[in-house]
Amino acid sequence: MTSTINTDTELKARHRALWGRTGDYPFIAIDMIAELGPRLVDAVGVRRGERVLDVAAGTGNASVPAALAGAEVTASDLAPELFEAGRAFAARHGVTLAWEEADAENLPYADASFDVVLSCIGVMFAPRHQRAADELVRVCRPGGRIGLLSWTPTGFVGEMFKAMKPFAPPPPPGAQPPPLWGDEDHVRALLGDRVNHVETRRGAVTIAFPTPEAWLERWKEIYGPTIATYRNIAADPERVAELDRALVDVARKFDRGGATTVLDWEYLILTADLPS
Repeated sequence: MTSTINTDTELKARHRALWGRTGDYPFIAIDMIAELGPRLVDAVGVRRGERVLDVAAGTGNASVPAALAGAEVTASDLAPELFEAGRAFAARHGVTLAWEEADAENLPYADASFDVVLSCIGVMFAPRHQRAADELVRVCRPGGRIGLLSWTPTGFVGEMFKAMKPFAPPPPPGAQPPPLWGDEDHVRALLGDRVNHVETRRGAVTIAFPTPEAWLERWKEIYGPTIATYRNIAADPERVAELDRALVDVARKFDRGGATTVLDWEYLILTADLPS
């Protein structure tokens, strides 16, 4: 039991460092994919006065739009290092909300505490999917709503993770790939018969770079999982070059631009109601 606890503590510490201290996730969330939060908030229909929990909120990509809709919002994340940028993001929009450190797999909230539970490109990175899904359901009140926005396995980000997998450190026991949260059947199975009125829609956020190589060089500077993967093989230049080629090939596969590289990053929005 002690060994399991120590392993879990080490895993959470690595995840916190990955997102809170590696690269520049605030730039990605606020400057590159900021439009995703409002799309999720609109899909789940956040209303004035509702109690909203944003799980793995990061810098508040969905929290701030929910607060703008008039909700009482708690932004929770395993990496509180992201909260400074989140508070600044919220201040620019003239809203205030609670920022609380919390593990998506063990949320520090009572059962049925929230009217709406959200996660935008967040809970998908909790390694144990069923445990995280159970927590989403537990803290949502009867008659409440759950809204999730996740990268799809077959879209650009899913293909990027697939390309990185052979070069990355081995996942911990029981961990599942993050993009599975973008598979409708997988999420329906996680939530099971505890929810109803499940609705899904696909969309994409468009990102542009001068070339596929320019995307990769920038991504190696700012995206935690990519940085960690390169660190894992840093001592082997041939492996580094192989990963470079694999990731550039992904960008070329999805590039629909002409003079520049234009990439559509596909996501799945899933909303569900809890029975009253």
